[in-house]
Amino acid sequence: MENFNDLTLPQLQSKVDEWIKKYGVRYFSELTNMTILTEEVGELARLMARTYGEQSFKTSDKESTIRDELADIIWVTICLANQMNIDLSDSLKNNFEKKTARDQKRHIENDKL
Repeated sequence: MENFNDLTLPQLQSKVDEWIKKYGVRYFSELTNMTILTEEVGELARLMARTYGEQSFKTSDKESTIRDELADIIWVTICLANQMNIDLSDSLKNNFEKKTARDQKRHIENDKL
């Protein structure tokens, strides 16, 4: 299996696109992928509640892992970005700039932290 540790976001976006075209036939619609993303976040939430919260595991929960659910969320997020022609590297750069400008003192000065 290929080493994914050193792949950039554009390379990951390309890898997902290649996989979709080879094995997935085509992307699901944006609405379907948004629904799948919501489902995956729900699966992560269920595992978090059982791992770090008070809920106990069901037999069906034990087949999933937090790391798998996080990877599923990243996968579907990349699918959505690809089909809407969004460069995630550029988007994250802009997001860092926005958060830094907005929050550079907010958290440091928060007495609750």
